[in-house]
Amino acid sequence: KVTNVREDRYRFEPEQTEADFLVCESADWVIILPITVDGRVVFVRQFRHGVREVVLELPGGLIDAGESAEEAGRRELREETGYEADSVRQVADLLPNPALNSAHCHVVLAEGCKLVRDQDLDPLELIEIVTYPLAEVPELIRSGQFVHAQAIAAFACAAGLDLGTI
Repeated sequence: KVTNVREDRYRFEPEQTEADFLVCESADWVIILPITVDGRVVFVRQFRHGVREVVLELPGGLIDAGESAEEAGRRELREETGYEADSVRQVADLLPNPALNSAHCHVVLAEGCKLVRDQDLDPLELIEIVTYPLAEVPELIRSGQFVHAQAIAAFACAAGLDLGTI
């Protein structure tokens, strides 16, 4: 269980109108934008229960207590894909849905990624690793093959960096 739902009562000023709101509380998480040494993006494809579909995404996961976004990014990248990065850096701190959710999504850019080991998946994970050239990402979005909003936002956050064509 990664989410707790709380109910808040909020009073709007100056009318003093009150309303109840549901808020999903969860730990912050990280989404990793992994770029290989030869300019490819490491994606993961996995079944997602919310939409009951296999979805093309970027690696990511919850940030453990006491862990930085960069440390979580390295760990999740290694566990989900078997890749390790020469360098990682946080490039954004996003609010995925501040109307309903209290968590932050930290975008970590991982550069110089190399496949160094097998995946180390949780018992309920079945993840296929897929790589595409960075230049093909816009077409993946246009064609509807890549529709994960937070992962697409990660590319937007990195667009001003010297990665090549996004």
